Amino acid sequence: MIRVLVADDEALVRAGLRLLLQTAPDITVVGEAEDGRAAVEACVQVAPDVVLLDVQMPGLDGVGAARELSALPVPPRILMLTTFDAETHLLPALRAGAHGFLLKDAQPSQVLDAVRNTAAGHHALAPEAVNHLVARAAAEPASAVPPRLPSLTPREREVLAALADGLSNAQIGRRLGLRVPTVKAHVSRIMEKLHCESRVQAGLLAMRAGLSGPHPLSSFRGPT
Repeated sequence: MIRVLVADDEALVRAGLRLLLQTAPDITVVGEAEDGRAAVEACVQVAPDVVLLDVQMPGLDGVGAARELSALPVPPRILMLTTFDAETHLLPALRAGAHGFLLKDAQPSQVLDAVRNTAAGHHALAPEAVNHLVARAAAEPASAVPPRLPSLTPREREVLAALADGLSNAQIGRRLGLRVPTVKAHVSRIMEKLHCESRVQAGLLAMRAGLSGPHPLSSFRGPT
């Protein structure tokens, strides 16, 4: 059972999400919060698997809450929901540790799938979000390479490039002739060396460094 906490400053939205999530036999709502501070406090108490966080909330907003939740000893998976412009909030949310980003006009099935994928360790990005990431990375000069990138080994750079091309761990293994556990170990070391909170962030670094193919992240689904 996937344990979910819903955080939104609108009671009607919280009620709608609760009703939707409770239609799924594998999802249960363990708490609600009306702002970011209450969401952090509730997570400490009930330890949900996934938190649905509204971006715009009074006091501590969703991005600030995501940053604090990511710092917990056992952080939950974070799925951001918003009616606002994805381009404005996407990168700050991902940098704060969010694992998914959906617009509130997403179809009910998309929300349920996003909760399941996020809980399973994948990243759930709305198509609009993926398009923005690709466009943003394509506009970045290849010279904007973070200083930590040279710390990667040649094999880790190959794995990073494949990761940025949207490949799963199994697909990376087939491309490079590696076993999936080996790929997972490489990905973990890459994220540690680059100080990345997610595969998306690592992929963006690779795209800025010119390590990815012509359509990076366009088929991103997260690890398998």
